[in-house]
Amino acid sequence: MRASRLVSILLLLQNKDRMTAQELADELEVSVRTIYRDMDALAAAGVPLYGEGGHAGGYHLVDGYRTRLTGLTAGEAESLFLTGLPSAAADLGLGDAVGRAKLKLMAALPEDLRERAGRVAERFHLDAPSWYQDADSTPHLGVVAEAVWNQRAIRIRYLRWAEPQEVTRVIEPYGLVFKAGRWYLVATGNQAMRTYRISRILDLQLLDVTFERDAGFDLAGYWRESVDGLGERLHVDQAVIRLSADALGRLLEVSAPSVVDAARRTAEPDEQEWVRVTIPVETPDQAIPELLHVGPDIEILAPLGLRQAMIEVLDSLTRLYATDLPIGAAGPRHVLPVDESLRQPS
Repeated sequence: MRASRLVSILLLLQNKDRMTAQELADELEVSVRTIYRDMDALAAAGVPLYGEGGHAGGYHLVDGYRTRLTGLTAGEAESLFLTGLPSAAADLGLGDAVGRAKLKLMAALPEDLRERAGRVAERFHLDAPSWYQDADSTPHLGVVAEAVWNQRAIRIRYLRWAEPQEVTRVIEPYGLVFKAGRWYLVATGNQAMRTYRISRILDLQLLDVTFERDAGFDLAGYWRESVDGLGERLHVDQAVIRLSADALGRLLEVSAPSVVDAARRTAEPDEQEWVRVTIPVETPDQAIPELLHVGPDIEILAPLGLRQAMIEVLDSLTRLYATDLPIGAAGPRHVLPVDESLRQPS
């Protein structure tokens, strides 16, 4: 423990040039008296350091005492703090290790490259999770990571969307993926590669069975294909809609890539200076909220079932808002008439 702390003191002084005993004690969560003893130990080991008293004092290393990491370009040094996600490392129990690794890398860099890398760390912060979403609870993540690393099979009880919802499987874990603040496991079982959301693992048992990975498996390639295929599997139908130019812009901003691509390929302006597009959609329950999110300047032309579902939603909203009762009072008193011509596609 003390040896690790002595190395940390040395690296801190290489990074920051000057630190007081109190600053070192606060950084390493020890007493000032412990820092004094550690400094004596470093000096006895031949480390060229000296201390200065007073307001601007502190401990220093003799100029030039540092190891250097050669071969790095300025761009590579700047990228050091964009190569990982602190939240992901913390989830895996590697937060402290990542912090120590960054400290060692910074200490080993020449001064000019160290300054460039430091500027990136001060100016860029990576926050992977989506807005307004709490991170998944992943109590089994550590064991899953161990199984992935050591190529050990696991038995899981898993909660899925389809029936039966709870299933028990023995799988061989190939890799972990961190996507939008959520952890996913890519694993094979019964010769089929599948993706499991870690937070939906109810129970897990690490088995005393190892497996040989397929040497040709590409985790990043598998994930790309899986994400691309997900859009195709979800969008089982098509809708023809017309919308204003502003609404089309919003559609392109908030929609999935497959919807954006289809809208751009099929866009045709009409005589009212609106645009008619054909886009892939899911079930009405999924499609209606997504289309409402685009705004009011949108009309569903086909299929008829989706158009009727939108009319029913709009009827319900009209009855809810077309009233002079206090907010929350039961029952509308004045309902605006609904244009019956909207019930048929134009």
